[in-house]
Amino acid sequence: MQLIKVDPRALKENPDRMRQTKSTPQADALLLATIKAVGIVQPPVITPETGGGNGYVINAGHRRVKQAIAAGLEEIDVLVDEAANDNGAMRSMVENIAREALNPVDQWRAIERLVALGWTEEAIGVALALPVRQIKKLRLLANVLPAMLDHMAKGDMPNEQQLRTIAAASLDEQKEVWKKHKPSKADPQVSWWSVAQALQKTRMHARHASFGDDLAQAYGIQWVEDLFAPADEDSRYTTDVEAFLGAQQEWMANNLPKKGIIAETTNCGEVKLPAKAERVYGKPAKSDCTAMYLDRDGRVQTVHYRMPAAKKPKGQTGTGSDNAPDAVGEVSKPRPDVTRKGAEMIGDYRTDALREALGRAPIEDDALMALLILAFAGQNVSVMTGSGGTYYGHSRLAKNAAALFDADGNLSFDMDTLRVAARTMLVNVFSCRENATNSGIVARIAGAVVGADTFLPNMGTEEFLSCLSRPALEASCKETPVLPRQRVKDTRAALVEHFKEGHFVHPTALFAPDGVKLSQWLSSSETTADADEAEEDAAGMRDGPSDEETEAFREAAE
Repeated sequence: MQLIKVDPRALKENPDRMRQTKSTPQADALLLATIKAVGIVQPPVITPETGGGNGYVINAGHRRVKQAIAAGLEEIDVLVDEAANDNGAMRSMVENIAREALNPVDQWRAIERLVALGWTEEAIGVALALPVRQIKKLRLLANVLPAMLDHMAKGDMPNEQQLRTIAAASLDEQKEVWKKHKPSKADPQVSWWSVAQALQKTRMHARHASFGDDLAQAYGIQWVEDLFAPADEDSRYTTDVEAFLGAQQEWMANNLPKKGIIAETTNCGEVKLPAKAERVYGKPAKSDCTAMYLDRDGRVQTVHYRMPAAKKPKGQTGTGSDNAPDAVGEVSKPRPDVTRKGAEMIGDYRTDALREALGRAPIEDDALMALLILAFAGQNVSVMTGSGGTYYGHSRLAKNAAALFDADGNLSFDMDTLRVAARTMLVNVFSCRENATNSGIVARIAGAVVGADTFLPNMGTEEFLSCLSRPALEASCKETPVLPRQRVKDTRAALVEHFKEGHFVHPTALFAPDGVKLSQWLSSSETTADADEAEEDAAGMRDGPSDEETEAFREAAE
């Protein structure tokens, strides 16, 4: 490389130069003023003309040469270099980036130019200190319709999301959409939102697929990598929605559990369960059924439900709810803090927590006996009465007592066996579910005694918080840094995000019953017991111990 003086007017422009977009008038004016004041600080780089000519071609410094001519300079210093194998493409690009950031469109085109000259993506990434993924992204954007690129080079750029959608479409699709949305003299701005909307296609992501490569191959699914997605996630997708959903359906059919069904969804994306089915929000029992369905993103989702028990034969009657609310015939009433669905979820949560507490939490023997008495006071308990012979019960309750007998039929047990049998009986009897199995207020008392509140799950979820009214939702913000938003759904979303790693239990889900309701239950239970005793005495059917016998039992226990 040597330094010589030449007439700038004798230099020839390189038709394959890197910067094709015209610079702004302000930038040219600033460069001209600098040249007039101090001259050209960095000499342009030229190379001997090839193909038979004897002149020089500008390799780097077209703007400096142009403004030197505008400044009226007769001669300028230049550096003469030998032509590179790629016609100086990489050197020109690096120099332009170092001096002034290339227009994005020029940068995209420059990457394609380097690839055409034999540069690999890895080599370009090393030379420009860019990740290979970024090079791949730039190459994808270089395949945007040339007419669109020319317009983008003028400064009217879409945002990244719109650019992603446009670049993912084929050139034929881009051409058709561009005909409808290209700028005009009356409206020089392009509605890139409309362009992207017209080219938008539904994507089904590989990370949502439950099926493997075998089904993907069988359905002809070709995964495409989304180069704009974060590099640390599986960004593969397909626009063949029908094939994706077909593979998901076949996977569900092949992996359907026993007592399972493939369910449909509503227009809102909710699962359609069989008629009269009751969804289980807590831990499913072995007797519960399973429904698998596809959500709006094509993901396989699983829910559990149970069907109602078969109707009892004629001649048998069931126990009604002792504490069902009276019908007051209100024409309208305000929305409750917790909807019916929310109450059902709370009932499931309470039941699971109570059962876990009864099985694991420390319980003193005297408390255990008290709980056993409470269990038989539950409104969901079924028994065989001694006098009338009326059957209300379930045979599975007997197995808990059978564990206390030996092989000869004698009652023989140790305290550990007794405790296990008592806990198992309590687990089978107590329930807080919002259906016919509800034990009523006695299950709430039992939960408070054994500390079942600590076993309640995190209720700070979208599913449960959507069941709260606005006042109840805003009240849940107390003692948290979350402030109520103008829109309920924004407040709910903020609470879900806050409790994602925390633990939230709504006050209405706690086991301790309301003092007024407890007093009413105690009063009504005493009144009902007295009335029943009077009727039994009058009919001569009294089975329970007399007052004298009860007092004797108490003394014996002491």
